[in-house]
Amino acid sequence: MEEVKVKKIKQVKIKKAEKVEIKKKTKKTGLYFVLPSLLGVAVFTLLPFVDVFIRSFQSAISREFIGFQNYTEVFNNSAFKLAASNTGKFVLVCIPLLLSLSLIIAVWLNKFVESSKVLRTAFLIPMAVPIASVVLIWNIVFHEQGTLSAILDKFNIAGQDWMSTGWAFWILVFSYIWKNLGYNIILWLAGLNSISKEIYESAKVDGANNFQCFTKITVPCLKPTLYTVAVLSLLNSFKVFREAYLVAGDYPDKSMYLLQHLFNNWFRELDFSKMAAASVLMAIIIFILIMMLQRAWEKQD
Repeated sequence: MEEVKVKKIKQVKIKKAEKVEIKKKTKKTGLYFVLPSLLGVAVFTLLPFVDVFIRSFQSAISREFIGFQNYTEVFNNSAFKLAASNTGKFVLVCIPLLLSLSLIIAVWLNKFVESSKVLRTAFLIPMAVPIASVVLIWNIVFHEQGTLSAILDKFNIAGQDWMSTGWAFWILVFSYIWKNLGYNIILWLAGLNSISKEIYESAKVDGANNFQCFTKITVPCLKPTLYTVAVLSLLNSFKVFREAYLVAGDYPDKSMYLLQHLFNNWFRELDFSKMAAASVLMAIIIFILIMMLQRAWEKQD
């Protein structure tokens, strides 16, 4: 009997050791697949950023060390103040609107399982529309002689070049939400599908209504998805420059003059020292925002 027990114990130990080895091999295999991407990020992102960081403390011409002089010039630059304030305003307005609107639509779509596939595809169409086509639509709709002005003219309201007024900022907000809404909906739906239906059924049996199910079950279970969607929405908010630049050029209306416009103009003027300092500041701010989101997410868990 004792020999049988010893054999069983040995077999259990052998199986555990085999599982550990399999896990190690799996980790190594996964690392091999990730390694090319890590090398790509290091070569094309990290190394150039290190060079930009060094240049932010140097003179653009002589490459001599000048301390924080470039940063001082950036902070005292009126164009930087305008672009930074507009970019901050754009992020603060767009991100909450996009997150809330996409979540509401995703919850609504999740109730219609059969037709949701068609609707998901429909919401993803804006991502497939080329930027040039979007710009063309903007010019047709928001030009002084465009569609919007023609509609307002029927109500005896004078038309105007909307992209040259304060409305340009809100047109940019609409474009960003329209472009990224479908992508966020898909991410929310992936999180919603991971929630067990039995939880909702148990809550309904206990007398919970739809609003209580949403606030007590759906929202808490979507916290991991919220972090992912928020970070991706933040990063995508810096890509809206393409549409704004193609429509309004280097110097658009001041309400939609973003940091990307400023960087583009500095690049044309070969003012690399200011551009390097501003890039470092921008990277630090984005990193801090992502860390704040992660810290808030970890505290809620």
